Amino acid sequence: NQQLFRTDATPPPEYTDVLELDMSTVEPSIAGPKNPEELIPLKKARDAFKQHLKSYFDMRGVKSGPSAEHAQWQSEGGACEDPADGTTQTIPALQVNPETGARSVAVSHGNQTLQIGDGSIVIAAITSCTNTSNPSVMIGAGLLARNAIIRGLQPPPYVKTSLAPGSQIVSEYLKESGLLPYLEAIRFHLVGYGCTTCIGNSGPLPDWVARVIRENELAVAAVLSGNRNFEGRINPLVRFNYLASPMLVVAYALAGRMDIDLTRDPLGFDPNGKPVYLKDIWPSMEEIQRAIHRSLKPDLFHRRYGHVFEGDELWQALKAPQDQLYEWDPQSTYIQEPPFFVDLPLEPPPLQDIAGARVLALLGDRITTDHISPAGAIPEDSPAGRYLIEHGVQPRDFNSFGSRRGNHEVMMRGTFGNIRLRNRLVPDKEGGWTVYWPTGEITSIYDAAMKYRETHTPLLVIAGKQYGTGSSRDWAAKGTALLGVRAVIAQSYERIHRSNLIGMGVLPLEFTNGENADTLGLDGSESYDITGIHDGLQPGEHLKVIARHAEKGEIPFEVRVRLDSQAEVEYYRHGGILQMVLRRLLQSSSTGG
Repeated sequence: NQQLFRTDATPPPEYTDVLELDMSTVEPSIAGPKNPEELIPLKKARDAFKQHLKSYFDMRGVKSGPSAEHAQWQSEGGACEDPADGTTQTIPALQVNPETGARSVAVSHGNQTLQIGDGSIVIAAITSCTNTSNPSVMIGAGLLARNAIIRGLQPPPYVKTSLAPGSQIVSEYLKESGLLPYLEAIRFHLVGYGCTTCIGNSGPLPDWVARVIRENELAVAAVLSGNRNFEGRINPLVRFNYLASPMLVVAYALAGRMDIDLTRDPLGFDPNGKPVYLKDIWPSMEEIQRAIHRSLKPDLFHRRYGHVFEGDELWQALKAPQDQLYEWDPQSTYIQEPPFFVDLPLEPPPLQDIAGARVLALLGDRITTDHISPAGAIPEDSPAGRYLIEHGVQPRDFNSFGSRRGNHEVMMRGTFGNIRLRNRLVPDKEGGWTVYWPTGEITSIYDAAMKYRETHTPLLVIAGKQYGTGSSRDWAAKGTALLGVRAVIAQSYERIHRSNLIGMGVLPLEFTNGENADTLGLDGSESYDITGIHDGLQPGEHLKVIARHAEKGEIPFEVRVRLDSQAEVEYYRHGGILQMVLRRLLQSSSTGG
């Protein structure tokens, strides 16, 4: 019907643009260590990791040698038990690679002595993202696992492995092909379906592994088949996160380290001490296709999805209320009535200038929505963790931010709480910290925001380029608004986050004339007045800002309003898109429309 179906008899279509791709230039690649577009050819992955490690050392000021924590731990005997069998003990000897400066610790685990160090892979996850819907790479991963077992290879014990495809069909055809037992034999056990490691739900590392990492400040790695690897997203103890195909996830799990060239170095050694290379166990495309034809059949889809809307017995046993309105449970720690419509007037109030605003966060370039939006595990000693404990939830039952996204009290406490956030107001700390300027107290971003709320002080976020890249989008804007941030001033924005800020009533402003916080001499201690809002806003117009610094006096500059259309002006005038839609619904119902 759309004239898109093509056969050899179809006349050649006419295209406005024709792109040519030389297939010989396509090569295996991974991406990382903290952004999905950081593409690395597989043959250059080892060298790239060495550079990433050097950059990390330079940024953190890490020295090649024992940390103070390691020295104390060594003086205490370096004992570290595995709760499973109580046999694990860390040998107190930190070794340093003279070529890369990478540090490692010898660990006795069971009857093995292992080296865990900078670049050790502690998480290898085939996780639910687009490529787990591709049978060729999933069957390929199973065949790779089978061939590894035949050659006597196993991932090192410190590698936490998992299999979490996006569809139950995947586990069905892996069973049908006879390959699931091989994945399980190298510890890629099915842990569920849906988002897991890619959104920070990998769960904790084994205690003995976590202790070694913490005590020695090791920079360890994760390899996952997802498409997001932003800072702090995967696991709080993992510094480097690399995206790879499911087949390469298996390969890296077997190797257990990032400082390896999979195209040239052996993955490991067979029981006879003979080296085993990736090329030795990599299945051919013909072998993959044969396995797909044998195992991927239409009846698998009929069996799994034929009754998908009926649900299982647990779903059917749920008692669902018949009321048209949801009955909020004030005792629930999972779902609370959101505050967006509290005391909402039928008409939007007049726009107001921003006066006496303080800076909640002064940030650099490329702050992602993962730095802003709560994700992954809920730390016990965080504002969100303390809230749950106060409401009778034990830490073992915290679950994740994702599971509690219906409770704004939890989510706003986790906003800007990313463990890798670098707020320049507190340059010596990493994580969700800020300065409460009236007293100079260093406190959590949430606690500071609540103190500012008590004095009706509006808040600003100041940032660099590409503010809001990433995909954790809704709560990155909701949490920002709930903390009391009235405006963000950045050098540039990711388009969707800019739009979402407007949708939550937060005004996105942009530095002009090539200026930024550094060129203007802003350190975040200033109070800010932003004028011209009260007069009504137009797309792209300029506003005046006066920053008042205790020592430098007034610092005036202009910003451009990043309301790019009249529709966005309307959203902002209403305080957000939700408020605008509700007002129109109320007006329509009152007039009988």
